[in-house]
Formats: sequence, structure tokens, C-alpha cells
Amino acid sequence: MYIRRHIEPVVSRIAKRKPVLMLTGARQVGKSTMLKEVYRDITYIALNSPLVRESARESPSTFFDRYKPPVIVDEIQKAAELFEYIKDIVDEDKAKGQFYLTGSQSLHLMKNVADSLAGRVGVIKMMGLSLRELAGRAYREPFIPMFQDKSEAASEASEASEYTYERIVTCIHKGFFPELYETESDLYDWMDFHSSYLQTYIEKDIKDVLNIQDESAFIKFVKSAAALTGNMLNLSTMAEICGKDVKTVRAWLSVLESSGLVFLLEPYYNNFNKRLIKTPKLYFLDTGLACWLLGWNTPEQLVNGAMWGHIFESFVFAEILKSYYNDGIVKPPLYYYRDIDKNEIDLLVAEGDILYPVEIKTTSDPTKSMAKSFRCLQNVPDKKVGAGAVICLAKECLPLTENVWMMPAGMM
Repeated sequence: MYIRRHIEPVVSRIAKRKPVLMLTGARQVGKSTMLKEVYRDITYIALNSPLVRESARESPSTFFDRYKPPVIVDEIQKAAELFEYIKDIVDEDKAKGQFYLTGSQSLHLMKNVADSLAGRVGVIKMMGLSLRELAGRAYREPFIPMFQDKSEAASEASEASEYTYERIVTCIHKGFFPELYETESDLYDWMDFHSSYLQTYIEKDIKDVLNIQDESAFIKFVKSAAALTGNMLNLSTMAEICGKDVKTVRAWLSVLESSGLVFLLEPYYNNFNKRLIKTPKLYFLDTGLACWLLGWNTPEQLVNGAMWGHIFESFVFAEILKSYYNDGIVKPPLYYYRDIDKNEIDLLVAEGDILYPVEIKTTSDPTKSMAKSFRCLQNVPDKKVGAGAVICLAKECLPLTENVWMMPAGMM
């Protein structure tokens, strides 16, 4: 069963404006499935096939004589030789929507795009399924914690009411790779999927980029990233866990980030205040994969475990990030706030001259004290403080203060 993706209108919009569309994102988030669904009449080429890949690498000059555009080319990074020929084709023929390229390892991929296709390509980032998509909601605007009135909040909450506590916890534990939602799955399906995913990721993505001699150490590194999700980045701790030096861990993290498995959230920084922390926060983007890596094999183990708060925060952040990516915004205005006095705000949405603060809590009964750190923003020059939110496991969207709402996680 195909679940409609909110990014589809963005793909159509960019294809009408650019000759080349580049769709990046982690392996198996549904990139090629979505393109084949939207563009059923366009030729699809999978460079995962050894014979096709060999043809592309050895005879790139004739490859597109055989596969004439418009074409979908899946995993384009496996035949980087094609980029120069794509450039030549679109320079000669200015028609829009000729090439639809996908790639799951964007470190080298985006360098090739920048070198060969600058000005000719529209880049989109894609993640796994969102709660909005799973619920079939039409609402697809980027997240901002703002309600004009109570009726608007009530309407949004009504649409998201099917996300009970149990269903949200189940989704967080299951993760958001589309394959897990195609059929009913049990614990063993879940475990088999993630085990296969990690091995395929190492074999087909990582070994193309990194010369890893110690696969065991790399797996420990990936587990360390999952274990530290929702925390400030600490390369020394990660290096200690996997037994490598900080330089190696920094290189590995760069690849993990470029392949869409983790996100480094930068702190909000303004020169007015030298007391602000400058270290990014690390988020492991698929909570299901994180749970499998850490051995939380059931939803019950997850919510009773020591990391439930960090996993929930990672889930909320990923959902908000999806809302921006699904609107075609590849550099969303998302930050966190922390100063040396340990005043912290989990998330800031910077929209023009307005800062919208967000706290993320696992409680179902938030209090106004949970938003007390929002007042730190009043000292930021040339910025206004917008409506704030405490995203939590409450059932209703209600005001906590005059300008802060408690927001059920199901209505992000």
C-alpha cells in the first residue's frame, strides 16, 4: 500500500522550474517509490543493478542515448561519471523536468552536484513517513507553534485525536521507514528489518565513502550516536565508546549526517551574548532504528527505560524537521538555546524577526513552569518572542499561559 507523501507537490513544483531534480535522504525512506508513483510514465533506472552501473560507468557518453530523458536515475552517486553528461544534455536542451536523481549518500553526491550542476538542479531532502502522512492529513505547512485562536487549536487537535498515547508510543518504537507500514509486522519483522538495514547501509553506502577496516568499531559508533540522541554533541565520548580517535569519529559523523541518519542542530547564537553555548545537539532521526540499536525491543521497554525522554524529544524534533523538508525547505530555521547558566530551550523556530520557543516533555500534564526558560529570549535584541509550546503527551491543546500552549504530540 502506497502512502501519499507530502513532498509530492514540491517535486512537481521544482520539476517545472529546473531541468534536474536531486532527491536526497536516508536509504529506504521512499525516494524512488515516490518518484515512480508520481511519474509512472517516466523511465526508471536503478544503478544498484551491477550491469546497469557498469554500463553507466564505462560508457557514460552513450548511456543516455539508450535511456533518453525524462528519466529517473536511482542512487546516482554510484555512477558519478554521469554528472558531466547530464550537464551537457541540459545545457543543450533547456527543457524542465528532464532528470530525476536520487541518492542516499550525499557527502560526495552534493559535491558532484555543486561542481557539475550548479544553477541547473533543484535539491530536495526527504525523510521517513511523518505522523501527518500516516494519518492521511492534508495539512502540510511547516511547523510553527502559533494559533490565532482557540477554535483553530481545537480544529488541529481534532484532526490529530486518533494519535492516542499507545499509538504514538508504538509509532516511536516502530520507526518511520515505509516498509514497516506496508503490512502488519511483529517483533521479529521489526528486528530483521533493522538488522538488514544496518548491514546494507554499511555495505552499500559507507564502504563507498569510508575505508573502514574495523566494522565492529563503526557499529559501536552508530550505537553511540543513538545513545547520545537529544544531547549536546560530545565527540570525545563517542570516540571512547568505539575505541577510535576524535578525528576518525568526526569523519564518521560527517558521513552519518550526510546520509540522513543524524542531524546536528545548531544552537541559536547572537553576538549580543557571549555566554551562549556553541556546541550543536545530536539527533538520531529514526527512533525505531535507535531503539533497535539500543536494545529497546518493545514499546514497554522503551517507555520504562532511562532514555525515553531523549527518544521522545528526538521523535518530536524529527517530525518538525519533516514538516520543513516536506515543504521543500532544505535549511530549516531550527535551533536550540543554552547558555553557560544552563538555561535551555529545546527548540527555537526563527521566523523573520520572531523566535518561537518549544519545550518537549513526556508528561501528559504539563505545567507553566516548564516554559519558564522562554523568558531568556526577552533579552535578544531586534527579536520578538512569538507564541511558545510545550509539546507533550497531553490529549488536548490548551493554553498554559497567555502566550504558551500545551500541544499534543499528535498534532505537530
